[in-house]
Amino acid sequence: MDLNDTPPLGLRETKKRETRQLISDHATRLFIERGFEHTTIAEIADAARVAKKTVTNYFPRKEDLALDHQDEFVAALAATVTARGAGETPLSALRHAFLAAVAAQDPVAGFAGEAFTRMIADSPTLTACLRGLHDRREEALAAALAGATGTPPDDVTPRTAAALLGGVHRVLFARIQELTLSGHANPEIAEVLAREVPRAFDLLTPALAEYGRHA
Repeated sequence: MDLNDTPPLGLRETKKRETRQLISDHATRLFIERGFEHTTIAEIADAARVAKKTVTNYFPRKEDLALDHQDEFVAALAATVTARGAGETPLSALRHAFLAAVAAQDPVAGFAGEAFTRMIADSPTLTACLRGLHDRREEALAAALAGATGTPPDDVTPRTAAALLGGVHRVLFARIQELTLSGHANPEIAEVLAREVPRAFDLLTPALAEYGRHA
């Protein structure tokens, strides 16, 4: 056996993952059909044929049922900066990563389809939650930039750089949502974004072209 191989999941863990996915799938369907605010945890539990407590054990907040990739979303920009190659700046690394996400039509980048995107847009709760996730992602990015440049976490420079880089990501995420709600399919949106992403990041070049270049 290759020591680098990932060991197979045990039966218990497999069952837990299946149950979590089942609950998530039913929740998403109900949220899209009825609206997030009008769907209860009890209704989701009934649809998934589990106890209400089982739902809340897997998803402590109702928002977690709708936006179940929160940790990945929050950590993505910081992880890209931390993993950038030798001689690469955070600006360059994040630009390339976003273009790759566009090419892959990554749901975490915003390619979630019209029904799901409309569900979020129609819900004040989910819209506010998404803003909070953008804020948390920017904070994580600021911490990563501080670490990458040997700067104190409360220094204004990494926080400003994170605000600029995070702002571009907010705009581009919103752009994908806007095009999705206008009825454009993901491949069409990817074509538009492939042209617009470089223009958006180019605006930051005068300020961040050399900032944080990896030694």
